[in-house]
Parts: sequence; C-alpha cells; structure tokens
Amino acid sequence: MSNEFLFGIHATKAVLERDPARFIEIFVLKGREDDRLLPIIKELGDLGFKIQELPRKTLDDKAKGANHQGIIARVTPAKQLNERDLDDIMDNTANPLFLVLDGVTDPHNLGACLRNADGAGVAAVIVPKDKSASMTATVSKVACGAAEMVPLVRVTNLARTMRALQEKGVWFVGTAGEATHDVYQAKLTGPLAIVMGAEGDGMRRLTRETCDDLIKIPMAGSVTSLNVSVASGVCLFEAVRQRSLQG
Repeated sequence: MSNEFLFGIHATKAVLERDPARFIEIFVLKGREDDRLLPIIKELGDLGFKIQELPRKTLDDKAKGANHQGIIARVTPAKQLNERDLDDIMDNTANPLFLVLDGVTDPHNLGACLRNADGAGVAAVIVPKDKSASMTATVSKVACGAAEMVPLVRVTNLARTMRALQEKGVWFVGTAGEATHDVYQAKLTGPLAIVMGAEGDGMRRLTRETCDDLIKIPMAGSVTSLNVSVASGVCLFEAVRQRSLQG
C-alpha cells in the first residue's frame, strides 16, 4: 500500500493523538510560529520524529493546492477495518450510533460525512467495499481530522452486515423520498444506524428493503433533496438531540 499525506493542523493532530506510529516524514513552514502548530511540532520532536523546515513555496508545491496550514505529514495508510471489527465496536460501545453510506463515491461528500459523524459521536461509518469513495488526501482534508478519528468500516455485503447488526439490536433508519414520515417524527434513540443513499440515486433496493424504517427530511422550497453530507448532518444531529433528552 502506498503512503498517504496529511495536510493541516487538524488531520496531523488527530493522527498524533490516535496512532503516532504512522508518521514517516513531517514538513513544516520555516519560521512559522503558531500557537496551534508549535505544540504539535514539539510533541512530534519529543517522539523522535525529524521535522523538516521548508520555505513557503516548497511547502506549497508539495501540498499541490491543499490548505496545509504550515504542516504536511507523510504517513502510512490507516488500518482498513471490516465486518469483524464491528463486533469489537458493538462490544465496547454503549448505545452505539452508526452512519451507513450506501454508494457515496464523491470524496468531498465522504469527508464531510466523516466530519458530521465525528461531531455527532458516531461509533463507526459503514460503507460497501465497491462503489464507495476511497480514503484519499481529499477526504482527509475535507474531514478536518475526522477521517483519522472515526472508524471507517468497509464491508463486502452491506445488506448482510445490516442484518447481522439487526440481530444485535441495532435499528436501521434509511432516508428515502417516498417515506411517509419525517426525521423529526422518527424514534432515533437506542442502538441506531442512519442509512444514507448515494448521490442522486439514493439507497439501493436491497439496502432500502433491509431498513427497519424509512424517513425523509421535510423540504419547504422548490429543491426536493439535499446533498448527502448535509442530509446526514440533519439526521445525525436530530438523533443527537433525541438521545441527549434521555440523559
């Protein structure tokens, strides 16, 4: 597997906190003194990593247009999680909340969904191995560190994985335009997975049929649907609201 690059303070800090052994090389902007950046540089130095200071143009060229915020790190790829890892997540998470993305192929949308998931306290984001965006520098950049914090689980058969989690007590709520009630009328407490469909096409038929409930987001204007990352944020944080009321 090829190495990956992290751009910016959030992504670098997330890997530093979670799995510092992944670092290979660190490049920082020469002469930059930033209260957010300096503690990261110090901690990396204390761990024995060599910090290479580069002039702005060299760092900008290495970033290839990404917003590096004065730091770029070359890292080994994160461990790929699969169906078996969901058992550990279930065993170690009380009242888990999952986000399922059925065929989201745009890396910007995947990154934004991971950021939403991190903010909502999601235990894992579940995606199918096929027809799903890969973890790239673009995903990491958009996620602002969440890509390094939220477990991303790739499964071979999404419907089968859903049924296995249903047997463990997880309630699956899918989003679909034909749903008869909306997200604010649905019960989103307890072990829960919110299922979002692909950009444009929505959930695949088998995924939709495997869901326990279908909901929609009420739309007041002429636009009939929301971007998948926006829709996931609406649904996740309604679940957060309902769950917070239970204490």
